[in-house]
Amino acid sequence: MNKVPENPSKNRIGDFSPLTVVSSLIVTMYLIANLMAVKIISIGPFTLFDAGTITFPIAYMLSDVLAEIWGYKTARKVIFLTFACNALLVIFTSIGTILPYPDYMEGIQQAYSTIYTYVPRIVGASLISFLAGDLINAKILVAMRDRSADGKMLWLRTIGSSVAGYLIDSVLFVLIAFTGTSPASDLLSMILAQYIAKIALEALFGTPLAYAAIRYIRRRWG
Repeated sequence: MNKVPENPSKNRIGDFSPLTVVSSLIVTMYLIANLMAVKIISIGPFTLFDAGTITFPIAYMLSDVLAEIWGYKTARKVIFLTFACNALLVIFTSIGTILPYPDYMEGIQQAYSTIYTYVPRIVGASLISFLAGDLINAKILVAMRDRSADGKMLWLRTIGSSVAGYLIDSVLFVLIAFTGTSPASDLLSMILAQYIAKIALEALFGTPLAYAAIRYIRRRWG
């Protein structure tokens, strides 16, 4: 099976290696997800999921690409890097919230505080669920890949690993982030809706994108 080494001189896109690009996108997607998670989406009487859910399948797709090509050890390093970057988001937005401001910025300050005061809880929930879900996702994908003699059926690995990863991620995230602020019925509804939405997006969009990305990287740098 073709794997791309981590730091070969030929393995570059301009000044960036494919590993750098994929890792940067993973970090970015999770930062976006945590900022968007403050907003809850509902349709009629149904509470569905937080807005950050729409970026998670992209992040998981990129994690699948990372684990498939570079292996579990590298994927784990990037996962912990993402954890650290999200921790920095909490630290510096919290500092920004308490810094002094002019009187004419009162309205903006209140909006800023409303969003970023809630972000630490969102990020805390996300970090715990992210570490558990994404590490399991990467571990399962690599285990399935190593047991595959010809390395085919990538779709089975990406979707199969995500089924387990998304379940753990969705349950932990919703319970930690929204317990005490939402009714129990809404929590259950959010877990189910988030889980189903993530799996559907993974199957319809994430897996085809993973196929395209892995094929492109292996063809050009494999």
